Amino acid sequence: MKNKPRELKFWGWGYADETVAEDEVGEAIQHVCGKLGIKPPPAAAIPELSDIVLSAPRVAVPGPLQKLCSVHPRDRVSHTYGKSFADYARTLQRNFRPAPDVVAYPETEQQLVDSLDWATQARLAVVPFGAGSSVVGGIEHEDHDSERGRLTIDLRKLDQVLEVDKTSRAARIQAGIFGPALDAALKPHGLTLRHFPQSYEFSTLGGWIATRSGGHYATLYTHIDDFVENLRTVTPSGTLESRRLPGSGAGPSPDRLMIGSEGILGVITEAWMRLQDRPTFRAGTAVQFDDFHKAAEAVRAISQAGLFPSNCRLVDADEAAMSGAGDGSAHLVVLGFESADHQVGPWMECALECARDHGGRVPEESGDEGHRSGAAGRWRNAFMRMPYYREAVISRGIIQDTFETSTTWDRFAEFHANVKSAAEDAIRRVTGNTGLVTCRFTHTYPDGPAPYFTFHALSDVRVMLDQWREIKQAASEALMANGGTITHHHAVGRDHRPWYDSQRPDLFADALAAAKRQLDPDGLLNPGVLIDADHLDQRAKRVEL
Repeated sequence: MKNKPRELKFWGWGYADETVAEDEVGEAIQHVCGKLGIKPPPAAAIPELSDIVLSAPRVAVPGPLQKLCSVHPRDRVSHTYGKSFADYARTLQRNFRPAPDVVAYPETEQQLVDSLDWATQARLAVVPFGAGSSVVGGIEHEDHDSERGRLTIDLRKLDQVLEVDKTSRAARIQAGIFGPALDAALKPHGLTLRHFPQSYEFSTLGGWIATRSGGHYATLYTHIDDFVENLRTVTPSGTLESRRLPGSGAGPSPDRLMIGSEGILGVITEAWMRLQDRPTFRAGTAVQFDDFHKAAEAVRAISQAGLFPSNCRLVDADEAAMSGAGDGSAHLVVLGFESADHQVGPWMECALECARDHGGRVPEESGDEGHRSGAAGRWRNAFMRMPYYREAVISRGIIQDTFETSTTWDRFAEFHANVKSAAEDAIRRVTGNTGLVTCRFTHTYPDGPAPYFTFHALSDVRVMLDQWREIKQAASEALMANGGTITHHHAVGRDHRPWYDSQRPDLFADALAAAKRQLDPDGLLNPGVLIDADHLDQRAKRVEL
């Protein structure tokens, strides 16, 4: 018998029954405010469920589906938003207009099919939901005055590891399983998926696949794409399942169509995933640099040497200070290696040689426990705690958000300067105050890094959403103007949609719209994300004009 799932917060990060110590949050707020040169403002009142006013559900659940569905306010409220800055700001304003009318919790694939059949008959908008950790507006219903009903399908009860093939190091896994439960189920077999995004504890396998998640590895095995062996997806037009193979040259891959599709083509229900033996050998450290771009050159040298570290993150001095990994006087390159097969010391020594060649200062703690101690350990711990601190900062009227991208090495220095300057200028123009913009690398490729920018700006809870939009627009336009991607691993959702429209080729947009029409002919699934169902008609009209 399955245990009842723990409830997630409808406001903030994590489970409803857990809290972060006040002194820990207080230290984070003091640090942020110190960087902004202000005294910590008072916190806005955190909303209670009783504060939220919802409109009555516009649809009636058919009798056979009533046991799967809920119209309870807590279910509707907790499925309204993800965890983006805009989501937090609207929650503080008690704005829950996009709330679904009904939330379905199918326990079998057939129940999911039945839910989609009902949605087709009733012409409901349908949003697939994993754990709701989207930071780009990927799991909310469009906020408009349409009378169209809204159904959210929560997959968390499809949460089992169904088969394990230890010989091939693979497993067949249902899409609704959370990260920790997945790892726990594989542990007795000595295996792991080894995919640890920052949202690992509060995200699902299906969500990782649908959004092309980037995980723990900074090199080599970076995106969830690398682990998918086959997929099974339920669409309004039928069920699509690819053949399970280690590789194939038989035409375009059906899996690649679904990976990153963000719920607009179908609902991923299960996948065969490539696994790894659990690592037993580890080494880690953090190297200090006086010059940010020399540190970047060291990272490039390590990446192009084919060493494939599990962790290879450049953290600028301000970001290192914000996380407590440094005092703000040096930039850090956080390095880590791991293996289930062999000692990793020789690989670490080669990486440290690259770092020294570019002016890096190597600390003593660079052995087996280096990843848990010193600056590397402090960064690792802060990285997992950051989402908890963020909600406390935002509740005090401070805009805190991130944007990530990728670019090639030959353009990086100019790219970094231009994007950071554009974000800083926008903060001053929009808020009238000097903000803080920091940068780190999340992933590293031989041909370029994935820079991840964080910005803080003093605002006011009453106006911060509009100010955030202006800053977000300026930063996004700078990414595109300087040759980056609008998103490296956070997906497109609704927040990135305008720039995704300009990044993708027009002919590809036509092809994607055609695929959506074939698989979702009534345009039920996640309307407004990636592509409009009527894209081809709109394009034809533009051509006629």
